[in-house]
Amino acid sequence: MLRINELKLPLNHDEAALPAAIVARLGIPESDLLGFTVYKRSYDARKKTAIVLIYAIDVEVKDEAQVLARHAGDQYILPAPDTSYKFVADASEFRDRHERPVVIGMGPCGLFAALILAQMGLNPIVLERGKIVRERTVDTFGFWRKRKLNTESNVQFGEGGAGTFSDGKLYSQIKDPKHYGRKVLTEFVKAGAPEEILYVSKPHIGTFRLVKMVEQMRENIIAMGGEIRFQTRVTDIIVEEESGQRQLRGVVLNDGEVLPTRHLVAAVGHSARDTFQMLYDRGVYIEAKPFSIGFRVEHPQSLIDVCRFGPNAGNKILGAADYKIVHHASNGRSVYSFCMCPGGTVVAASSEEGRVVTNGMSQYSRAERNANSAIVVGITPEDYPGHPLAGIDFQRELESRAFVLGGSNYDAPGQLMGDFVRGVPSTQFGSVIPSFKPAVHLTDLATALPDYAITAMREAFVAFDKQIRGYYKEDAVLTGVETRTSSPIRIKRNDDDLQSLNTRGLFPAGEGAGYAGGILSAGVDGIRVAEAVALSMARG
Repeated sequence: MLRINELKLPLNHDEAALPAAIVARLGIPESDLLGFTVYKRSYDARKKTAIVLIYAIDVEVKDEAQVLARHAGDQYILPAPDTSYKFVADASEFRDRHERPVVIGMGPCGLFAALILAQMGLNPIVLERGKIVRERTVDTFGFWRKRKLNTESNVQFGEGGAGTFSDGKLYSQIKDPKHYGRKVLTEFVKAGAPEEILYVSKPHIGTFRLVKMVEQMRENIIAMGGEIRFQTRVTDIIVEEESGQRQLRGVVLNDGEVLPTRHLVAAVGHSARDTFQMLYDRGVYIEAKPFSIGFRVEHPQSLIDVCRFGPNAGNKILGAADYKIVHHASNGRSVYSFCMCPGGTVVAASSEEGRVVTNGMSQYSRAERNANSAIVVGITPEDYPGHPLAGIDFQRELESRAFVLGGSNYDAPGQLMGDFVRGVPSTQFGSVIPSFKPAVHLTDLATALPDYAITAMREAFVAFDKQIRGYYKEDAVLTGVETRTSSPIRIKRNDDDLQSLNTRGLFPAGEGAGYAGGILSAGVDGIRVAEAVALSMARG
């Protein structure tokens, strides 16, 4: 098999154009083309009137060695890499010597850590503080409709993790030399995701499809010997001294049960603040890390489509347009788009009483009237000095302030873009109707974030209009606050064995530990940590 990269065709090419382009590019007769598979398809929309599709194609031909030799030195025609997944250990050789590995959390990272451990025959125990995904969905929609928050079953906590109520984006900019991302996508397809996620450049799934996939993956883990306990929260860890080192020996559950283990994957997500506090109190090394804060911004999706695609807006292949923008403000702050959701909704993502948090979500169709994105300002521990968990205190302060600004009833505070830039309160909506539920309470957002963030964002919204004509829209709606862009802490781990810097047997993982951002990278980190657990058990 060989791979052709950067094969370009017009947006609306017919079906016969692709094989014709392949044989022309390789300089072979049609009869020598035995088969081909689209490995990746992206597009170049810089010329809106002449949008081009860009393919990476895996091709089977006669006399492959001869074809490759003829194109030696051509960087776009190469042998296709082996992207299949290889297990690092055979558990039958060492499984019986150890207590079962335990995974805390069943978001994307914990899900893939458990899946890989189960596939290797290590029979993991998964502890999820929230409910099964369908019960969790009922609780979450109940909060949006009736303002009744369940602090253990919401957008943040429960089977599937925070990624279940998101756009379901499945792309990342992480380096992935071992093709773990391909393993993640392949397992998702096996669980019911559309096959197109294997080849489109920016794959996504959407909430309702994710629900069914998570259920299927749960059943797969159980069928392979895994055990999953819902509504089970880890309240403590047991650490003992062994040979001059701190060694994890077990976990304490919310019902008082002590579960012995020497291999614990902590994939708790970025909102498990009580768990972070417990680990810190038990002496696990944690440090503060940068994250970002801001608002959700809603525009008409049709406006974004036209701005990005011009006369090709609405094309089925292109779908609803996304965007990625950044502005370096004069006060030294960077303002950028984050977690952009085409054709989606802004959702209430609170997990603590008396606090308001926003997030974005889309269904697979991306057919809602508004586009939304977080527009956020990068901050560092210098902005919230103190102890390693000071970023959590800062998040809580902003979320509590948003709760009050919204009316102290879980409505979110909002403001029209033009009013925000001018510094005057908003009193009525224009053409853009916000999607946030329960509701958006119009006010002045100037006090919702620190002055440096407000100043930078006011400048950025005007500047963004130069990048996307029409982006500065007087009645675009800002909804606050966005604080859970990433974990405010990092549970440091060794680069080689992925164990905590000072606690053997503890494997910090995923977004909550500061090692991922989004579904795909979290799944990849879950695979890496599962492998590290297996290798540790094999050595022991």
